[in-house]
Amino acid sequence: MPTPRCFVDFDLAVGREVALPDDVAHHATRALRLDTGALIALFNGRGGEFRAALRIDNRHAFATVQSFDPIERESPLDLTLIQAWISTDKLDWVVEKAVELGVSRIVLTPSARSVVRVEGERRTRRLSHLRLLIQSACAQCGRNRVPPIEAADTLPAALSLAGDAPLLALLPTAPHALVQEAAALRAARLLVGPEGGLSDDEIAMAFAAGAAAARLGGRVLRTETAGLAALAAFQAVGGDYRD
Repeated sequence: MPTPRCFVDFDLAVGREVALPDDVAHHATRALRLDTGALIALFNGRGGEFRAALRIDNRHAFATVQSFDPIERESPLDLTLIQAWISTDKLDWVVEKAVELGVSRIVLTPSARSVVRVEGERRTRRLSHLRLLIQSACAQCGRNRVPPIEAADTLPAALSLAGDAPLLALLPTAPHALVQEAAALRAARLLVGPEGGLSDDEIAMAFAAGAAAARLGGRVLRTETAGLAALAAFQAVGGDYRD
């Protein structure tokens, strides 16, 4: 059985005993049914992971850090997913699987054809939920770096927030296949529209920001499929699927 992995948001050091947060303790003792003496791996998103021994004291859990392993499991590619807001279950799926596929960061953007509007306190709650989902996905897939997720107020702001890597708008009508663009890139921003696709104005904004259009085969992919397919294609062409 693989060593259970848990994310903690504080500094770790060999020889130190730390109190595990309630959610981590609950997962370790109730979901995984671990007991005193069980070995776990802790990571805090700052690189590497720590081997630790569990100690259960009533309803509380503690871990004594025994060793540090600087191992990293990050993709050699720097890929940012710019995803339009979509329905809750679809977005949860996209975020979780994008982390497993090695995404470097995620930026959420409003879109004219989005079926949901996420603003104010609701947006704050959604981002908090998605950050926890990302931490859980990292624990599951072995990543020791936690990709950030942010939300922009407009599409131009999202494109700017995503950095300055080459921008690819995933469009089913694009003249060139994604792999033609991906073969020469080590970093990219991947723009995915909502359920109804990007509007003409939004496509024009992307092109004005220097985007190239790229298609994923001859079929029209759903929004929850397109970004993940693009990430997988990048990893296959020049990323960690080649190892």
